[in-house]
Amino acid sequence: MSRPAKATPRLTRGNARTGQLPRRRGRAVCVRGGAGPARASVFAVLSAVLLLLGGCGPVQRGPAPVVVDAISDDLDPRSLRNAVTQSIRFLDATLGDSGPGGWPRPVTADDVRASLAELLDLLDGTNEADPSWADKLAERFDFFPAPPGDGAASVLFTGYYQPVIDASAVRTEEYRYPVYREPDAPGARAVAEGAADPVVYPSRYDIDIAGVLEGKGYEIAWLRDPVDRFFLHIQGSGLLRMTDGRELPLNFAASNGRSYTSIGKVLIDEGKVDRESMSMQRIRAWLAEFPEEREALFARNERYIFFRLGEEGPLGSLGVPLTAGRSVATDPAVYPKGALLYLETRTPVLDDTGALAGWRPVRRFIVNQDAGAAIRGPGRADLYFGTGSAAGAQAGYMQSEGRLYLLMKRESAPLG
Repeated sequence: MSRPAKATPRLTRGNARTGQLPRRRGRAVCVRGGAGPARASVFAVLSAVLLLLGGCGPVQRGPAPVVVDAISDDLDPRSLRNAVTQSIRFLDATLGDSGPGGWPRPVTADDVRASLAELLDLLDGTNEADPSWADKLAERFDFFPAPPGDGAASVLFTGYYQPVIDASAVRTEEYRYPVYREPDAPGARAVAEGAADPVVYPSRYDIDIAGVLEGKGYEIAWLRDPVDRFFLHIQGSGLLRMTDGRELPLNFAASNGRSYTSIGKVLIDEGKVDRESMSMQRIRAWLAEFPEEREALFARNERYIFFRLGEEGPLGSLGVPLTAGRSVATDPAVYPKGALLYLETRTPVLDDTGALAGWRPVRRFIVNQDAGAAIRGPGRADLYFGTGSAAGAQAGYMQSEGRLYLLMKRESAPLG
């Protein structure tokens, strides 16, 4: 994505973040191209010759749907219905465009809504235990593989969750690490005035180490653990368990507009953690082993998240509640907001201690309801695992390649 050469950084809104799979059969699809009046007769002759010689392939343009083998879903259909309903709630408030880029073509909110409504209709009229369920679904939807759509297992799936964090409404000796709301522009703008290349909003170092926002009334709550605070920023939302017994949903409000840097990648690049063992759990273990390096490592990720309290949560970038196992974060420049997707990958299996014990293959329908600073391009997707420590353990280990498909109602306008 291009940007103006000297744009002023601003608070940006949105959200903060290999097993063997069955082979897929391709399906030839004829896609009719357009031609101007002067070339119509030539186009017709060429098309006829090409069809006689080699089928419709040479005149196809645009992405083609494929046949997906062994369509199944490993979760309760009620969770799928809930996630789809939340996407429709978002789309009902959207005018015209659901906001993706151009893949597989510009898609409107009405296109996405029609596909979601088709799935709800199918769920209403079919017992998923019936073997014909997958056949009926394949008859009513086109499956478009994630770009480049060459059949490779080209999507990296990671995971995120909603942490539950102990917090206090007032600062104490035990609770002394603040969580901030979005700062007022004038106060934040003063932070870097006089610098050679002024930046409107402060970095993580400025806020957490230099304390430029401290005492200005932006504090929402105080946490007891700086590591929990850092990972709260990575997850983009949380549930505060207050000292008075209340549980308060904490949702993403804005970022400081700075670039995101993965501290896991920093640790790998500097040879401090092996790539093969990298996980959220491994990062936490390293931080516990080397606490003196914690602040400097955190400061490498200049991106900072500001929060707001809400009545429900966690909320994705669409502003609707996420559904465990069903909601996914993708790049909004590629995948239509709120759209129905289908994944084939594997997820972690944990033992009684929360350690990684293995992997299990999964195939399921998911819904595109979130975004993240680290989720860029067609080959990345971040699956929401739910709330609490068990969900966090799975999300922490989740890093697996797989396949991802966009589903569109077959009666929709041709995608070629």
